Amino acid sequence: MPLARRRDAPTIPAMKLTSLLCCLLGLAATAWAASSKVPAISHADLAAAIAAKSVTILDVNGSSSFKEGRIPGALDYAAQKAQLAALLPKDKNALVVAYCGNEHCTAYLSAATAAQQLGYTNVKHYAPGIDGWKQSGAKLDRG
Repeated sequence: MPLARRRDAPTIPAMKLTSLLCCLLGLAATAWAASSKVPAISHADLAAAIAAKSVTILDVNGSSSFKEGRIPGALDYAAQKAQLAALLPKDKNALVVAYCGNEHCTAYLSAATAAQQLGYTNVKHYAPGIDGWKQSGAKLDRG
């Protein structure tokens, strides 16, 4: 004779939902932890580094956006990620800044993480992204 199911025992759909929620929370925590490992750089500090020619900038907005307008001197990460190691400076302490669309965009993490995995120790994130750069009235490179 089969055992009767207890009324307070979780159902299969409830267990799946619980597992899904746990996975989502884990992914969110991982994304937050990864983003906290890439410190931000201010607009003024980035502008000063560009003027001093002491920064390598990685644009993670995609090639069409890159052609429409980018922070001066930026590299098109989407088009050049395969040869990133050759494009970055030999000095692993050199400033490398990744940016994407705006402060809500996390695409910069792919470029920032790639630079960190290559051994770069001074990797930063320009959180305002290309939207913030444009809103500041700063110069853009095009084409």
